[in-house]
Amino acid sequence: WSRDVRPNTPWSETVIYEAHTKGLTKLFEEVQPSERGTFAALGNPKVIDHLKRLGVTALELLPIHTYIQDRFLQEKGLRNYWGYNTLNFFTPERSFFATDSHDELRRSIRRLHAAGIEVILDVVYNHTCEGSEQGPTLSWRGLDNASYYRLVKDDPRYSINDTGTGNTLNLTKARVIQMVADSLRYWATSFGIDGFRFDLGLTLGRTDTGFDPGAGFFDVLRQDPVLGKLKLITEPWDIGPGGYQLGNFPPGFAEWNDKYRDTVRKFWRGDQAQRADLAARLTGSADLFDRRARRPWASVNLLGAHDGYTLADTVAYEERHNEANGEDNNDGHSNNCSRNWGVEGPTEDPAILETRSRVMRSMLTTLFASLGTPMLVAGDEFGRTQNGNNNAYCQDNEISWLD
Repeated sequence: WSRDVRPNTPWSETVIYEAHTKGLTKLFEEVQPSERGTFAALGNPKVIDHLKRLGVTALELLPIHTYIQDRFLQEKGLRNYWGYNTLNFFTPERSFFATDSHDELRRSIRRLHAAGIEVILDVVYNHTCEGSEQGPTLSWRGLDNASYYRLVKDDPRYSINDTGTGNTLNLTKARVIQMVADSLRYWATSFGIDGFRFDLGLTLGRTDTGFDPGAGFFDVLRQDPVLGKLKLITEPWDIGPGGYQLGNFPPGFAEWNDKYRDTVRKFWRGDQAQRADLAARLTGSADLFDRRARRPWASVNLLGAHDGYTLADTVAYEERHNEANGEDNNDGHSNNCSRNWGVEGPTEDPAILETRSRVMRSMLTTLFASLGTPMLVAGDEFGRTQNGNNNAYCQDNEISWLD
């Protein structure tokens, strides 16, 4: 890493681009076929040029830790595409390599850095792939189940499920905090990662009495000589008691602001009485973040993310269309603050198409005119659709790949 120079982009100048390692380049014709969908492609000059043209300063990758496939998906002929099913927090996912060397990832990160683009990893330290007490024994359960997982106090045979995955890592234990900190430090020092986005970040601050913004794990991050210098982003919710804490994380963290997303969507679909709320979102969501000396950049403003509608689908669908997931269209959020402008899904009506295009442009303009840290989802810049699927976690195909 002697030749690598981190961009160290100030938060006030940061523009985040959320992407999946495979999906970003799987159909990218200017990348040679053997490298499409791999770590190598992330450093391709044409890919980097596209990011630069957009003004992106940070590439946020969906999970790249080694993960396993879910049996129930395999039985349906589907795959876990997003990767929120971690097996090993210290190794990159093998399927993303074009070669057999970790240097492939390092080279791409170095090239991104040279172009002034930071790399942020979406990390999943709230649970593991072992699932509930009925799941397989693959890692921590076989080593020290009582320490690494939160268990029901009166009946420790059972796991607490604040994550919706069957288990919850226990970050009140010093040994677990050490493991997570070691993992983060490894990725930062060995691969040059510039920051982390913590999936279900509220779980990392849970104690026996609920969420604690002064939890030990957060103190470790702030005090660590390596981690304390990185960009730290959290998803401020989980499904446990008191599982929504937007604006309540300690200084030093930025947070995904879903209230920003919903307000902008409601305003531009024509909902009444949205001006006051929109004004708050445009000016940094001070009602949520103006406390404990936090700055406007703490609000990560987004129109969408990997989970949910794409921007184009937000103006084309009013109902989710997740039939391809094999769950009878029962999965995914039912309230998406969307509007189809007259026809559900594709249409050739020029008036509807013009309205949809105008609303998308208006929403993008709002995003980049707002105080805070903007995050753009890969493909929203050119109107990518998932055909109304708002939970494409198992769609390792053209539904998810950028084209």
